[in-house]
Amino acid sequence: MRWKLDRQLRALLIALAITSLLGFGFKQHCMPGGWTQSEQYTTGCYSDAVPFWTTREVDKGKIPYLQTPIEYPVLTGTAIWIEGAATHLLFGRWANDAKFLGVVTAVNIALAFLVLGMLWRAGLDRRRLWWWAASPPLILYLGHNWDMIAVTLAVAATLLARENRLVRAAAAAGLGVAAKLFPIVLLPLLGLSALFETGKSGFERVRRAALVTLAAIGAWAVVNLPVALLAPDNWAQFYLFSQSRSGTAAASWDVLGNLGVLALGTPEKNLYATLAFAIGGAAIVALGWRRHRARLWLLFTPLLAWFLLTNKVYSPQFDLWLWPLLVITAPRLWPVALFAVTSVWAYFAEFWFFAAMDGAWPAASTTDIACAAIVRAIVMLWIIADCVFRQPPEWVGRWPVRD
Repeated sequence: MRWKLDRQLRALLIALAITSLLGFGFKQHCMPGGWTQSEQYTTGCYSDAVPFWTTREVDKGKIPYLQTPIEYPVLTGTAIWIEGAATHLLFGRWANDAKFLGVVTAVNIALAFLVLGMLWRAGLDRRRLWWWAASPPLILYLGHNWDMIAVTLAVAATLLARENRLVRAAAAAGLGVAAKLFPIVLLPLLGLSALFETGKSGFERVRRAALVTLAAIGAWAVVNLPVALLAPDNWAQFYLFSQSRSGTAAASWDVLGNLGVLALGTPEKNLYATLAFAIGGAAIVALGWRRHRARLWLLFTPLLAWFLLTNKVYSPQFDLWLWPLLVITAPRLWPVALFAVTSVWAYFAEFWFFAAMDGAWPAASTTDIACAAIVRAIVMLWIIADCVFRQPPEWVGRWPVRD
């Protein structure tokens, strides 16, 4: 039996290695000679790491926030600096944007293997493990930017919540928020899980809910406070940029505006996005309460999907946030497969739109982006309904986890 399990794990590791190589090649294939003729858009090989090398002065070794501004939260900014330093250390005077992209991708690949290890240990069904090891979003986004850091922490928080280690889960989610904002969606579920836990007195439940809150705030503060105190203006740039940003073409509000249905300015988008998420999120929790009260962490998936649908920004790599949670919690996998297809469609529609702006081909319009985004949104609404009203996958209740 042990040999059989080891053979299964080896097969998964090989599959993830192949996926990682495809992801590495997908972003690196257009690096020799630099981006020319908008190939970063026409072939989809664009990566944030490449412009960051010079525009954020990674090439000069400057420290984010303290010496150069950066529009990412502190944990991600720290990773960018470390990866830049590693690039200089490994390649010396041959260090360049292509080498930096390689280091960034290598770190993300390591995180993808870490996620696979966590899912394996948690006892995830073998079929679902394959959906991670051979997933299209990994090919698209392993070399795209630094969101794998927050994704890994969000997965860790989710699996800790499954084991009812709510304080540790909150700390992991708090660290995730220090890398990217989206793990904050899990925190209210952890607090509610502690506050309404059965078999404990009211004092014990309030105490545990307080510990959950303190763990999340403390983990976030440990990373953020030193930078906020030393460079408050640069530290605040991420939050100010998020507030002032107008939106993206694949976000629901811009889709409606580009179709002539609802044209909104940035302040209105901020307001309507907040109200829509709050009202819809409350409805998701209320509707899912009866079925999932003992495992409220399962509602992280539909809440995050709703957050993506109501947010004014929906960048292509945001699909990577949702993917591992779908693998973990989606009651059915057919909608997940459709999400993967629409994710690829939306990815190329958006980058071909940028190609069109440069006069290159293949080209796409905002209408093309809207079509892809609408179909993806329909699939996501289907997934939200599944996660709220259907029983979770069998593996969720299986115990103990693998040794």
